[in-house]
Amino acid sequence: MCYDVSSGLKALIKYAKHRRDDVEEIAVLEKQLEIWQHQIKAHHVISGFAHPKLLVFTNDAPLTPQAFTWGLIPFWVKDAATAKSLANQTLNARAESIFEKASFKNSARNKRCLIYIDSFYEHHHFNGKAYPFHIAMKDQSPMALAGLWDQWVDKTSAEVITTVSIVTCPANSIMRTIHNNPKLEAPRMPVILPRERQEDWLRTCKSPEDEAFLMSLCAPLNSTLLDFYTVRSIKGKAAVGDTALAAEPFLYEALPALLPTA
Repeated sequence: MCYDVSSGLKALIKYAKHRRDDVEEIAVLEKQLEIWQHQIKAHHVISGFAHPKLLVFTNDAPLTPQAFTWGLIPFWVKDAATAKSLANQTLNARAESIFEKASFKNSARNKRCLIYIDSFYEHHHFNGKAYPFHIAMKDQSPMALAGLWDQWVDKTSAEVITTVSIVTCPANSIMRTIHNNPKLEAPRMPVILPRERQEDWLRTCKSPEDEAFLMSLCAPLNSTLLDFYTVRSIKGKAAVGDTALAAEPFLYEALPALLPTA
């Protein structure tokens, strides 16, 4: 699962360069990202249940940075109460069922996006306690997550609300070790797309073969590409809050060093 992230903190040039290689396109993206920066608040750590806005690039506008609310509300939802409730249930979308579940299947076929974040957090359970881990790309580049998006119109206010969900897949070796919540059926992680597969996630889907191809992209990223370490508490009374401390390494004497499982 992926319920806590950091976003919008890396330099704009890093975001622009991660999206494109061409010098002219990078320059255009930087200018667009400067505008985007005024639409979205940067976070050292933020819970999905707070429904923050995240940076996305959609299949409809693959080179235009946009800010969408985390927690997908399908277009067919009839009222605000249902929308609010459903948004808490759609922070993540299991890759294995995105073409089947009512909340996701239209978006999976027609509204896919890349969600750019700096890193995400997951908790490791040991001796009855939960220890937060910070997970980022080892090369310090932004993470591009496979996402689904949709637009919902609030009939009472006529407001158009655009929302996203993060697609998840079975965990890789590092995440199997970290994400060991005994209440969960199995450990999972967000689908992190390497640069060479990002455009593939945004391509048109018109056939069962296209669906199968998109599903093939929903694989766990190689563990060697990720950096991970424990941090101070990000939940509860002792939480450091949305501050730089959230991403600083912090060692727990009670927690043995973790090594990825095979």
